[in-house]
This record gives sequence, C-alpha cells and structure tokens, in this order.
Amino acid sequence: MPLPAEQTEEHIPPAPAQAVHDPYAAFRSPAYRVFAMSFVLAVVGQQMISATIQWQIYEATGNLIYMAMIGLVQALPILALALPAGQVADMFPRRRVMLVTQSVVVLGSTALAICALAGVLTPYVIYPILLADSIALTFHRPARASLLPAMVPMRDLASAITWNSTLFETFGVIAPALAGFIIAWSSPAIALLVAALCLAGAMLLTTRLPDHRVAQKREPVTMQTLLAGIRFVFRTRLILAAMSLDLFAVLLGGATILLPVFAKEMGIGAWGYGLLRAATPLGAIIMALLIAHLPPMKRAGRAMLLAVAGFGAATIVFGLSKNIWLSFAMLMLLGMFDNISVVVRHTLVQTLTPDSMRGRVNAVNQIFIGSSNELGAVESATVAYFVGAVRSVVIGGVGTILVVIAVATMFPSMRRLGALRDQKPESET
Repeated sequence: MPLPAEQTEEHIPPAPAQAVHDPYAAFRSPAYRVFAMSFVLAVVGQQMISATIQWQIYEATGNLIYMAMIGLVQALPILALALPAGQVADMFPRRRVMLVTQSVVVLGSTALAICALAGVLTPYVIYPILLADSIALTFHRPARASLLPAMVPMRDLASAITWNSTLFETFGVIAPALAGFIIAWSSPAIALLVAALCLAGAMLLTTRLPDHRVAQKREPVTMQTLLAGIRFVFRTRLILAAMSLDLFAVLLGGATILLPVFAKEMGIGAWGYGLLRAATPLGAIIMALLIAHLPPMKRAGRAMLLAVAGFGAATIVFGLSKNIWLSFAMLMLLGMFDNISVVVRHTLVQTLTPDSMRGRVNAVNQIFIGSSNELGAVESATVAYFVGAVRSVVIGGVGTILVVIAVATMFPSMRRLGALRDQKPESET
C-alpha cells in the first residue's frame, strides 16, 4: 500500500464556515454511550490499582528504586510489543482484541486482590502480575483507540475525544480518592477487589459494542507493514510535533510517581495522598468541560505549545512547594494544561490517519506517550533517589519548557495550526 503523501510545513487546510457547536454531539450515538460506560469502569479499575500498588510498595519498602521498578515493568512491554499490537489492531476485529486483552487484565487484578487478602502482596508478587497486565494493555490500547472513530460520525470525533478525556480525568479523580478512602478505612486488599469488579464490568460492556472490521484486504505481516505506522508519523509533521511535545513533557515532567514521597514529607498520610492524586485529574476535568462547551479552538497549535510550557512551569512550583494547598493548586494546573495537549494530540492522530492504519499509528502514539508515562516515572524516581524529590521535579519542569522551545522552533506548522475540525484524514490511495 503506497504511503500517504507527506504533509508539508506550509500546508494548513483552509477553514470552512463555522457550524453550530453541540457540546454533547458524541453522546447522540448509542454505540458511543456504551463505549464510554465501558471506558469509565476500566479507568476506575486501572487507576485504583495504580494508586493502591504505589502506596503498598512505598509503605512496604520506603525505597524509591522499588517505585521506579513499577514504571519500568509497565514500560518494557510497550517498547517491545507496541508495533505488533498495532498490526493486530489493523488485522483483526478490534472488539475481539479488546475482549481478549480485558480478560487478561481482569485475571491479573483478581490475582492482586487474592494475594493482598492472603497477606502475600510483596513487590516480587506485584511485578510479574503488573508485567502481564501491561502486556495485555499494550495490545488493548491501539484496538480501543482505533475503534473509537467507528462509534461516532467523523464530524463528532473531536467531541468524542474531548468527552473521553473528560471521563478519564473525572474518574481519575474519583478512583484514587476512593482507593485512599478504602485503604484508610479498610485495607489495600478491598481496594484491589473493587478494582477487579470494575474491570470485569468494563469487559461485559465491551461485548455490546459493534464488532468493527477494517474495510480492506488483510495485509501480510512484513517488516514494511509493521513499520508503516512509524513512517506515517514521521511523514506527517503535525502528528510528529504533537507526539514529540507530549513525549518529552511527560518523560521529564512526571511527578505523580513521587506523590507518596511528598505526602509522607508533609505528614498528610493516605487521605492527603488521595487528595494530591485527585488534584491533577480534577484540573483536567475543569479544562475538558471548558473545551467541550466552548467553541472549538481557533489556534490549536499555539494553545498546545502554551499549555505544555505552563505544564513545565507548574511542575517547577509544585516541586518547590511546602504547602499542601499550593501543591494541590499546581497539580490542578498540571491537569488543566495536560488536557489541552491530550485533546489536540488525540484529535490530530485520529483525524489525520486513515482507518486502515489507525491501529499502527495509535501503536506509535502508545510508544511515544504510554512508554513516556512509565519511563517518566522511572526517571523521576531514579533522579529523586540520587538528588532528592524536589530537585528531580524542578529539573523535569525546566526540561519541559526547553522542549517546548525546541518543538516550536523545529515545527513551524504546529505554531500555525488552526482549528482541529479543519484537519482531514490522509488519502489511503
């Protein structure tokens, strides 16, 4: 299959006449409503597991290297398997791929809960289960992301992406807070059991989704088809710029893995930890609701660049803060700025990519973003081990601002990017 023509720096599509803005357009689709409910339960389950495991390991060891190992275990499958996972999403019915991978995740979360109830939930038990979970999620994410455009008309895709982000952040607030509440009043085992039940519910809802198949002849599995997503990303400058911004910002600016450390130093315990964990998603909810209800961004590229720069600045202030409420405010700003970046990047990836390549391009997106989340946790925890948590976070914030300057200089098309709704998929012919 010939690759799409390169999108040059000079080409920015002209803006059509503005349509009436419907903030709830995605929810007009019954398929999207089921997709969203399944997504919500999956987010709650995964976020509760993440919060509980981080707290459990730090409580058990007090060692930041053990914390760094969480990110490493979750990042390695993404780096090793993301490209084959994208090929699978483009070769097989995407709902079927989701169901197989969700079954593995449900089994893993159930195993964590059982081990916690039995009192044997040590790091050496947690890491293998997290590894299996991460392998499954590596195959799950490209299939889920590639299925989303089939849930709504293309004109409503930006609405669906915005609401997905809103739902993710909304229940990203609820899930860590719920985990902290359950840990404080009961035990990590009960928190993990609730998470397992949520993930099982997500899998049941997935069975009600349409079984979307890519409308093309199945391509043979070769190195050329395996790497097609990477070539597409590097030929499509706007996608490359957006992914690069998020990659380095998350890699350098990730402070979430260190929240147990800051919570301990402030003396705020499990309740305070849950509060700080909830701050970033809470900020993202506010911004996502604003994006959903306000008219579409007219200068999306400039908005993304400024948002990532703001992310870096808020990270620096958070690292220096000794006050829980200032820290909470900075984490909220992190969520608000990050949400702008997420909406712009996901919309560009979905709208500029042909359906036949969405699995592979979303797999590349997973390598850029998914691995950077986990490797960012490794980086932050490792640097904190040697120079302290405060210096680690401040260094990451400064690095994020430098990345924005570099991307703005290297990709003029990102500075000039207008409304997201004006972007069109590349031709598949």
